Amino acid sequence: MASAAMTIPHDHDAIRAPSALLALTELPRALAELGSLPFAAPVLASAPRGDGHPVLVLPGFIASDTSTLVLRRYLKKMGYDAHAWELGRNLGPKAIGAEGEKLVARLRAIHDLTGQKVSLVGWSLGGIMARIVACRAPDAVRQVITLGSPFAGSPKATNVWRAYELLTGHHIESDNAKSQLAEAASPPPVPSTAIYSREDGVVAWQICREQPGPATDNIEVHGSHIGLGVNPAVLYAVADRLAQAEDDWHPFDRHGVKSLVYPAAGHA
Repeated sequence: MASAAMTIPHDHDAIRAPSALLALTELPRALAELGSLPFAAPVLASAPRGDGHPVLVLPGFIASDTSTLVLRRYLKKMGYDAHAWELGRNLGPKAIGAEGEKLVARLRAIHDLTGQKVSLVGWSLGGIMARIVACRAPDAVRQVITLGSPFAGSPKATNVWRAYELLTGHHIESDNAKSQLAEAASPPPVPSTAIYSREDGVVAWQICREQPGPATDNIEVHGSHIGLGVNPAVLYAVADRLAQAEDDWHPFDRHGVKSLVYPAAGHA
């Protein structure tokens, strides 16, 4: 289980969005991460194999299922029943419904079809949605994994909050938005792992970390925000988390060679 307390800033207003340098280098860094996949293939193939349970992958803001294709293909090769979200581009409430009802319906459909609880993997905004859905339909969710999802602080600690309001029509200061963010900030009623990068050029890494708890963990990686879904370290970590038995969740093991790739963070 998660150990030693991690200090999460209480003054979220003091956390700033990533620097212009990190933001401007997002694309080349993401392309480098994508290009590293062939070299990382042997290691990725050595990750723990899946048990066939369903996994629903949620894309980030503005992105569609195309953005999660590499991740879903990898999970299928590792033995999981990986599903696209099939709700078009992620434009917040325009995609999932004002109360997330469309996403809940998608989750329920997979749960009913397979007869198994569904693991949720959400990238950025998709991770916030995954946490909310897990709170609303915990009986259908096995675990939640977020990739660079800013669920633990102010949306203004990102470089995209203005674009989010413009394209979604969802104002971050509205009562509805504040209520949903508060719901996402609390640990879900199922095991949850937050994967994040300090080099994230889109969202402040400080607000992408899970609170200490008996079934929560944080995994730090090196890389960009828009490359999280093709980052070899992320893919391996996701496969490792999904491979755990439903009744035997435990934190990510960073011992041995893994310590060279994954900083010893967790909740420490």
